[in-house]
Amino acid sequence: MNQFMTLAVAEKISALRTIDYLREEASKGSRADFEAFLTAVPAAEPEDDDRFA
Repeated sequence: MNQFMTLAVAEKISALRTIDYLREEASKGSRADFEAFLTAVPAAEPEDDDRFA
């Protein structure tokens, strides 16, 4: 039972730290930079080996 509780707490802490990390990284970006990046991507069909099944 003690190991189960320890694992549950560790997983919760990990999830919270991940959310904090993603929010921090997201705050560094800008929508304008993202859209500029997307306009640089060519409008082409993916290669056959790069398609979803």
